[in-house]
Amino acid sequence: MPKLAANLTMLFNEVDFLDRFGEAAKAGFKGVEFLFPYAYEAGRIAEKLDANGLQLVLHNLPAGNWEAGERGIACHPNRKGEFQDGVGKAIAYAKALGVKQLNCLAGIKPPNVTDGEAYGALVDNLKFAAKALQAEDIRLLVEPINTFDIPGFYLHGTEQALSIIRETGSYNILVQYDIYHMQRMEGELAATIKANLAKIGHIQLADNPGRFEPGTGEINYRYLLGMLDEIGYTGWVGCEYKPKDGTARGLSWIAAHGINQ
Repeated sequence: MPKLAANLTMLFNEVDFLDRFGEAAKAGFKGVEFLFPYAYEAGRIAEKLDANGLQLVLHNLPAGNWEAGERGIACHPNRKGEFQDGVGKAIAYAKALGVKQLNCLAGIKPPNVTDGEAYGALVDNLKFAAKALQAEDIRLLVEPINTFDIPGFYLHGTEQALSIIRETGSYNILVQYDIYHMQRMEGELAATIKANLAKIGHIQLADNPGRFEPGTGEINYRYLLGMLDEIGYTGWVGCEYKPKDGTARGLSWIAAHGINQ
């Protein structure tokens, strides 16, 4: 079965962020991921990773003013300088934390920006980030997100993401495929993953409806996780879900789906 990484932004949120590393290790996880490290010194996070024998699988590039509702700025034509500064900051953290892939959130298209302008900005920014990351042996990911949870999010489909990646001409960009988001937007999960396996660099999961843990909704995770083994997916699967009845109780889905961590 695939390797599971605990998403610390979503899981173990009953405790302070820096204490979640220990909780993840106690729960049997060998890898972790989270949205952003930038509120903490890289050294403090590195200490938590080392002390708990954890690998940091992924974090995101800076994504604008998150608290104010921004969900990325890569499609904002007038903020390319800010985006480029964020790439440099993300690389510094990634090198300090041993991270080998960073995710780019495209963002919500501003109301005064045309689709063409947003497209051009996103392509340009991805080109810049992919080149800068490649120089440091770090892979760039880009993630389609459903527009029910984040209305107006510019990048919202698998084929759209693949088309934009092709437009960049870069071999250092892959898709971060979030099963929950793509179930809401397009379905055909198994067929899409199989057809595009070579272009998928990271997978995340949650069930639908509710974005709770697997086994609480309509997605057949026993089949999907087994299929990932069958088709040779060797990457991590990030557990980016909201625990329905508390993190500890929610982790029972792992054994129930036949996964030995």
